[in-house]
Amino acid sequence: MHLADPEPKDSCVVRVRGLRYAVGAREIFSGLDLDVERGSVTAIMGPSGTGKTTLLRLITWQVFASAGVVAVNGQDVGALGREGLYALRRGMGMLFQNGALLTDLDVYENVAFPLREHTRLTEPLIRNIVLTKLHAVGLRGAARLMPFELSGGMARRVALARAIVMDPEILIYDEPFVGLDPISLGVVLRLIRELNDALGITSIVVSHDVREITAVADRAYLLSGGRVVASGTPSGLLESESEEVRQFMKGLPDGPVPFHYPAPDYVEQLLGKGAR
Repeated sequence: MHLADPEPKDSCVVRVRGLRYAVGAREIFSGLDLDVERGSVTAIMGPSGTGKTTLLRLITWQVFASAGVVAVNGQDVGALGREGLYALRRGMGMLFQNGALLTDLDVYENVAFPLREHTRLTEPLIRNIVLTKLHAVGLRGAARLMPFELSGGMARRVALARAIVMDPEILIYDEPFVGLDPISLGVVLRLIRELNDALGITSIVVSHDVREITAVADRAYLLSGGRVVASGTPSGLLESESEEVRQFMKGLPDGPVPFHYPAPDYVEQLLGKGAR
């Protein structure tokens, strides 16, 4: 009896097409398209206020697009009911900007929390999984410390252990390098690459730290003005001749991306003639 080969998985884990999203009268995305390839580390970059974190919320359907499609593993996220959406999210791990550790629980219980909430595993098995994940981020010896006893870099690594404790297929990082000292930053960079390759997962990293993210990303998207202005390998973006891309990638103060948020004429406003 011949068993049919399993259907190959789509090489694209996340596919965004024609995405539109606005907050009030302010349009954040105006027809955004991008793909996240399976097994890759994909960077989402751009100046502050371009909607990078909002894009993560749209991918996980914490906020709702006004138009367009967000598909994860071939499923239109917007068409899923509550149970389907929760099932999809269980296949995702999230490292929040500030770590978001539960302050009343120690390191061990923070990492164990998703297992207790979403599984019926026995305590010995939970213990083995938690210690394995803490060991992966170098903090097995810190299992009984409280969050207030951790440095910023340690707290970020605990949050990373919690993000991978359910063995997710997709791991999402929201500004993972903010506030880290050079040693902690180097450790987190190494972990992003090593965990992605060792666990066979797909990583999405939102960051505006060009030097750091280009060291680990396979592909990068640069957002500006509600759209993708450039995409490709990090080295390719660094060599781009586009003024907008060069300004961001090289950190130039002058260029197409303005420093000032749109406002009335400065002099007129100071003299009381402009809008407040």
